[in-house]
Amino acid sequence: MKVLLVDDEARMRKLVKDFLVKKNYQVVEAEDGSIALEKFYEDKDIDIIILDVMMPKVDGWQVCKEIRKESKVPIIMLTAKSEEQDELLGFELGVDEYISKPFSPKILVARVDAILRRTSQMDSEGIINVGNIEFNKIAHVVKICGEPIELSYKEFELLNYFIENAGIALSREKILNNVWNYDYFGDARTIDTHVKKLRSKLGEQADYIKTIWGLGYKFEV
Repeated sequence: MKVLLVDDEARMRKLVKDFLVKKNYQVVEAEDGSIALEKFYEDKDIDIIILDVMMPKVDGWQVCKEIRKESKVPIIMLTAKSEEQDELLGFELGVDEYISKPFSPKILVARVDAILRRTSQMDSEGIINVGNIEFNKIAHVVKICGEPIELSYKEFELLNYFIENAGIALSREKILNNVWNYDYFGDARTIDTHVKKLRSKLGEQADYIKTIWGLGYKFEV
């Protein structure tokens, strides 16, 4: 798998590249947005882009806009800002993941793994098969061993978030912020209630959702 790594800080690129290479990723580097666009258009084998927001010449937002005109390649945005409106803007532009600096390179690589695992599992109709679960995000249908099951809207969104972040430990707060879109101010224990209901509907596949005591949950087949 080939990663286009875009950041104007050479030390940051080297740090992230070292971690990616250890996981057998090929890394193409770019130090600003204009070079990133040139390399993206030259290389048709880019599988995912790690893109810094604040860069000279052409910033990350503009790079993202240009790439989204032609490609759905996964994009992870890196930024020193943690403003909610910036994160929401990123998702509106079609960003797949948004990570604020400073960050753990190990977590970044885990996100890369999760996104590429998800995209490689998805067929041309947008269906992801994970274990005995068939997840169709477009049609809003979930099947277990070929049989459809009934999920509420939030149960469906919760399962979608788990599948998209398979193998990653997720805190209750992070799940709440992403699945409830920052507009829920109740008790984080609502996550436990929804997970319990979701597990009951998944049947024998309920153990795909692992409990991590003191933190939250992890989806793992």
